Amino acid sequence: MKKTRIGNILLLHIVVFIFGFTGVLGKLIETDSDLLVWWRMFIAAISIALFGYSTGKISKSLRSNAPAYLGVGLIIAFHWITFFEAIKISNVSVTLACLSSTSLFTAVLEPIIFRRKLDPAELFFGAMVVLGLALIFSFETDYAKGIFIALISSFLASLFTVINGRLIEKDNPYRISLVEMIGGVVGISIWLLFSGKMGEHLLNIPGSDWIWIILLGIVCTAFAFVASVKVMEELTPFTVSLTINLEPVYGIILAFFIFGSSEEMTWGFYVGTILILGALYLNALKKKGKLSLKKAKIRGNS
Repeated sequence: MKKTRIGNILLLHIVVFIFGFTGVLGKLIETDSDLLVWWRMFIAAISIALFGYSTGKISKSLRSNAPAYLGVGLIIAFHWITFFEAIKISNVSVTLACLSSTSLFTAVLEPIIFRRKLDPAELFFGAMVVLGLALIFSFETDYAKGIFIALISSFLASLFTVINGRLIEKDNPYRISLVEMIGGVVGISIWLLFSGKMGEHLLNIPGSDWIWIILLGIVCTAFAFVASVKVMEELTPFTVSLTINLEPVYGIILAFFIFGSSEEMTWGFYVGTILILGALYLNALKKKGKLSLKKAKIRGNS
């Protein structure tokens, strides 16, 4: 069990690094956010289906629990659209820093969905996250719209992470992920149909974007998304969400080396980001202390 947990934690960190690179791809790709996410989820759905059916990972009918999974797929689609849109109107660093607030939303949503008491400590660390975000807002006023959209994306990320934490108790990650990707594709298709982008616009993608979109769909979505759901077989939604908040660290470093001066921010941004990450780190220490205390009690009773 311990080895399995360590393996899942390592896998989760690899996934988080890939998620950090996703922000870089979002800036490299020129395609509109809604079209980009349609292709991302379409390619991911095909990849997951090919792998799932060829390996026997998916054997149960897709219609079972389909409404719930399709609904989560819509949430994921909107999360990714707002994520890429925030990057396009601000930059990678601002968007990823704001995405750290996912843990704040999770601290509120997880007790509601899992029906447990609110943890005062989690709310305190959440308040630290809010303070960090306030600093970023006050010093990066040129990116106010991008920050607001990134916070919407952060809330949606927390929402689907917590819901998936409940869904994984009764199903396998491959089938969940496939139906969710299908749900996202269907939802965005309806949007594109009404906005007049479903036909020619969907295929009118710049040549250089195709390479990044395929990489985004297969590696950063099919693999990373299934893996992020799979680790919840051993790890709690808050642990997953907490670790995913390291995404800004990886992403900001990658963006700085790739894009240079366009990712340089004011000192207030870095102070706010450090405050956010500090809250996450302190919360991790607190949870580790609780875990050690429980182990000590078990040993004492044995």
